[in-house]
Amino acid sequence: MNDQEILVRLKQGDENTLDLLYKQHYRMMVKLIIKNSGSEEEAKDIYQESLIVLWQKSHDPNFVLSSKISTYLYSICLNLWRKELERKKRFSHEMKEGTEIMDIDKDERIQIINSCIQKLGETCRDILTYYYFDRLSMVEIAEKMGFANSDTSKTKKYKCKKELDLLVKSLYKESDFLD
Repeated sequence: MNDQEILVRLKQGDENTLDLLYKQHYRMMVKLIIKNSGSEEEAKDIYQESLIVLWQKSHDPNFVLSSKISTYLYSICLNLWRKELERKKRFSHEMKEGTEIMDIDKDERIQIINSCIQKLGETCRDILTYYYFDRLSMVEIAEKMGFANSDTSKTKKYKCKKELDLLVKSLYKESDFLD
């Protein structure tokens, strides 16, 4: 399958093509992040995020791919990782400057997250509950939810977590979490 065929399938919503891309370029993207001071877990998150960017771009009628998909994904990963390193650097600098980051009570935090999870759709609610509260693996979640494989679970979990983050940010301000 060439890059144009892959783009057509992505535009059609073919998640199997997304799984194929994930597997094809996984090692290259993980090596990129690890080489640049990251962990394999961070690499997985960054790579999943870059695949979502490609997925979203493929649905834009004005999108034109001017490079190979692997090159495009590599540059997205690199840019996302640079942003993450910059965020970590700022956070570290703030901590060194003596800025204390206050945390709300654990029970309150759980209550807020639970209430927001209940507002999500059933699929997202189940995936996030299985992953964060029941501590199920991606393979176990795929089996419970009837997904093709664990990569599908990872992608759906990532999308659901993004949805939850947006929901929390829309309902609460940062000051709600500080004393």
